[in-house]
Amino acid sequence: MDTQTISIIIPTCNEEAIIQRTLQTLLAIAGRSEGVEIIVSDASTDRTPEILSGFPVKVCRSAKGRAIQMNNGARLAGGDILYFLHADTLPPETFVDDIRSAAASGKKAGCFRMHFDDEHPLMTLFGWFTQFPLMICRGGDQSLFIDRTLFQGIGGFDETLLIMEDYDIIARIERCEPFHILHQQVTTSARKYHQNGIIPLQVAFGTLHLMYALGFDQESIIRHYRENII
Repeated sequence: MDTQTISIIIPTCNEEAIIQRTLQTLLAIAGRSEGVEIIVSDASTDRTPEILSGFPVKVCRSAKGRAIQMNNGARLAGGDILYFLHADTLPPETFVDDIRSAAASGKKAGCFRMHFDDEHPLMTLFGWFTQFPLMICRGGDQSLFIDRTLFQGIGGFDETLLIMEDYDIIARIERCEPFHILHQQVTTSARKYHQNGIIPLQVAFGTLHLMYALGFDQESIIRHYRENII
């Protein structure tokens, strides 16, 4: 059986402070394997494009919005498996083999568990909960791998959503295929918790989840986000 190719797709918007580290880490890991490409879908107005030009990655300019950016990146992708990764999240050292092993065993879509780059007990607890198959424990920071054919079959990300696009696509995946949580962990930045405070941010996120579950319109959800999260 041929080795499945992987396209890593990273949406960026004004990530000049962190994108260099992320790409250096990814290239060091992905460089050990054949058949892995990195695509950055960029909507930045800072120095991010200049930094990207120094790396052997595909770059596409895009309108702002994660759903839009990730779909645009997916259109450039040639991989059998699409792997969506946030710019401030680093995958485990074994992520290429982990994803390929999952795909070889019939897993069409899933994510990794997560921990934060902050050892505060509450941050550790939040990460610990990501092992459970509950929608409230999911999020784009855990990254997402999905079979290309499945992604196309469900229509990709919903570009009408400016927020909660990750929960929406997981819900649509689960109508077609099981969604799998791999044992290994990604490491994601705790910068938003540092900026907003651990408890206030978690309360804000919980409220967003509740609003989404209750069917609030996007304008109301986005307004709550902008009024409560820096």
